[in-house]
Amino acid sequence: MASNEPTAEVEEVVVEEVETDSQQIEWLSVLTFWGMVAVFVAFAGVICGGFAVQFGTGDYPCPLCMIQRYGMMLTAAGAMWVVINARRGTMTSSRYSQGIGLSILGAIIGGAASVRQVLLHIMPGDPGYGDPVLGLHLYTWALVCFIVLIIFCGCLLVIAPRARPIAPAKGGFWWILSSIGIWFFIVVVIANLIMIIFLEGFAFVLPDDPTSYNLIDQLTGK
Repeated sequence: MASNEPTAEVEEVVVEEVETDSQQIEWLSVLTFWGMVAVFVAFAGVICGGFAVQFGTGDYPCPLCMIQRYGMMLTAAGAMWVVINARRGTMTSSRYSQGIGLSILGAIIGGAASVRQVLLHIMPGDPGYGDPVLGLHLYTWALVCFIVLIIFCGCLLVIAPRARPIAPAKGGFWWILSSIGIWFFIVVVIANLIMIIFLEGFAFVLPDDPTSYNLIDQLTGK
């Protein structure tokens, strides 16, 4: 007759893992929730900064710039996925890891585009694309943001068993504040989609060095 000792050992390990996963540190879980809110609000703010430069100085985003924006939106979407599940009370370890994984994937895609653009203008004497902001071009700042995000997500994975996000009480001030952050990001994404339609016009790809809004030029016959 076969012994049941190995099965008992496996069951004991599974129970121990479940118990460890349930032993969350409340203040750390709350901090993680707001950290994820800060991710998509911050990236929405960065995209708004790109809008300010675009409309204020006339520096139109090139295809690599747009890939970086898409990377930011994908990164922010991962964080928002985590926040929405925490608010709904449907947060699980798998959904938490899915959100963090999506954020890391977005940061890698956007970071790759940033590195590509940095290397295109790395030669001495190259003025770079667009005007610098605080001494660095926008694509360099984007690379910094993506690197910081990857480090942040790595830290979240390390503390994940004890710090799965906990949302504030529904209907309270902090709940409303997180809702404002979510809608702010959604509005920025919609604005970016509208802008890309005007910039690209009736074409499959953006021009390498855009100087106007193609849709307006095409509709007016310029």
